[in-house]
Amino acid sequence: MAGNVETLDWDLILQFDPDPLELDVGSAIEKPMTERTNIYGQVPTPPDSCASSPVDLSPDEDALVFVSTTFFPGARLHALPPDLVLLSSDSVYFYVHRHVLLAASENGFNSLLLPTARTDPSPVGLVVRLPESSTELNIVLHAIYNMSCAHYSPSFESLVSALTVMNAYGIPVKKHVTRYTPLYNLLLFHAPLNPLELYTLAASYDLYDLAVPTSSHLLSFSLASLTDEMADRIGPRYLKRLFFLHFGRSDALRRLLLPPPNPHPPTVTCDFTEQKKLTRAWALASAYFAWDARPDLSTSAMESALAPLGEQLSCEQCKLVLQERIKTLIVQWSVVKRTI
Repeated sequence: MAGNVETLDWDLILQFDPDPLELDVGSAIEKPMTERTNIYGQVPTPPDSCASSPVDLSPDEDALVFVSTTFFPGARLHALPPDLVLLSSDSVYFYVHRHVLLAASENGFNSLLLPTARTDPSPVGLVVRLPESSTELNIVLHAIYNMSCAHYSPSFESLVSALTVMNAYGIPVKKHVTRYTPLYNLLLFHAPLNPLELYTLAASYDLYDLAVPTSSHLLSFSLASLTDEMADRIGPRYLKRLFFLHFGRSDALRRLLLPPPNPHPPTVTCDFTEQKKLTRAWALASAYFAWDARPDLSTSAMESALAPLGEQLSCEQCKLVLQERIKTLIVQWSVVKRTI
């Protein structure tokens, strides 16, 4: 990662267009930014219509400058006013606090913000040009300020890229992706649709708290379909945990299915010999499940497969015994561990 620090024309930078679809360039620079802070709305940074708009910083021409809708001069994100501006690769300005970024980073924000003597007369200090897009930078800054960016609806791919950016700028990913951080919840939201990708991401950064709930969405995943590349990305520790989860549940299912229903006291119409019919029927049904013991087998599927055995029984007590055995099995299976 590389950055470019420079001092710009601040009379020009403090003018921008909040909505280029409604205002032309001339109206966009009628008022300075500090007088227009009430016009901000929580929309994507930058808005889709602005993503490809260039920023012309020539002092001789009117400029159209795009500013983050969260990190702007009057955002009141901190008791102190912002003293640093980050400029993304797609020309969006983020007004932030130098000391907040330095406190969050372990490498001086990739050595771009190391303490140096400065004689910068501009209102908010330095402008630091970064090679990351506004979407990535927006996610990273929200994580640093411990705020949720869910209202921007970032894609899963953007979140993955943002973690890479955080790592490059010395921001500990493990510290900002825990059960108590907004970024954790935002990542976990993608678990149902991208379970393997999210589990791999959690494994690569050793995010155990994220890998655990994600692993429950991988119970239906076929381990045989894992490629060498996938295995390398997951790594041996988390790959072992995933295999043990699958094998452990399959083995538990076989053990739970093994005992047949308990026989009831013999009656005139149903002695122990007659009750062997139920034992044989249970053995056949359980063998079917054991042969293809799937770790994602649902309790409803189990009940629907075993309950019809009672239709072949004429003894009411045998039917009750079968029902009790199925209920016990369902309870036992529901408490078997579903996560790594």
